[in-house]
Amino acid sequence: MNDSWIEIACDVPEEFSEVVADYLTQLSGTGVCVDNLSVDAFSPSEIPDSVRVVIKAYLPADSDYKPRLHDVEAFIAELSRQYPDASFGTPVLSAVKTEDWSNSWKVHFKPLRVGKRLLIVPTWEEAAPLQDDLVIRIDPGMAFGTGGHETTRLCLELLESVMENGPLLTTPSLLDLGTGSGILAMAASLLGAGRILALDIDPDAIDVARENLALNQLTDQVECGTDPLEFLTERFDIILANILAEELVRLAPHLTERLNPGGSLILSGILAEKEPLVRAGFASQPLTYQQTLSAGEWVAMLYRNEA
Repeated sequence: MNDSWIEIACDVPEEFSEVVADYLTQLSGTGVCVDNLSVDAFSPSEIPDSVRVVIKAYLPADSDYKPRLHDVEAFIAELSRQYPDASFGTPVLSAVKTEDWSNSWKVHFKPLRVGKRLLIVPTWEEAAPLQDDLVIRIDPGMAFGTGGHETTRLCLELLESVMENGPLLTTPSLLDLGTGSGILAMAASLLGAGRILALDIDPDAIDVARENLALNQLTDQVECGTDPLEFLTERFDIILANILAEELVRLAPHLTERLNPGGSLILSGILAEKEPLVRAGFASQPLTYQQTLSAGEWVAMLYRNEA
């Protein structure tokens, strides 16, 4: 397996992205990646068309890549000749390593305190917990959820508040919808929840969640699965749903049906500008809006079933 590669990056107008990507795919035989230069979205469907994109291809560093770089330069030059009104950047060569792709993000994932008692520690870091800390060891792998993103952090803060203000001597049941790395389900268990069901439509995310549960010795406390919400018949005292705003609105009736009387519904994954959309989507449900927490461009909302 090669651990060193030569990256060829081509800055081109968006309308030429497919033809350049096809050419580089054939040239490299390893596929390409496309960087959209105007992305500020949580969902792929929200990614706007960019005026320009950067197409990147990768060649083994120990191969004779110079002739192929010459071919790329000639290809871009021919596009420039055929389309003089378009602006094509000069292909840029750089050296990268495999670990740059798979591990570089870990440098920025440090132990993190959330709320009053939760301490989230990545598996490759060490931390000195305080006496009352509830420690979650986590490796998110390919799943969403390190605690660092505002959507997860807001969920954890609301969850801690709901658990803290709940009836004494109770162990509420909880549904974690879109569990990702399993971080919310693990926090719920440490905070005192009883029956916990963690669901995600991505089987790979469930694999990651199970690994993290095992790491924290919580396998027996949390059931994981990929069943759609619509298939459930069980009701819960607390429901966490950290997914896209539009999906929350679509699932509003099903979320309400699965919430016990007196239960709490925590919604997250919502861009601040889409809070009115979610509020409107839940207005017809027999739930009482409680509060909104915000951080950066994101919000999380709390509803209660007062029935």
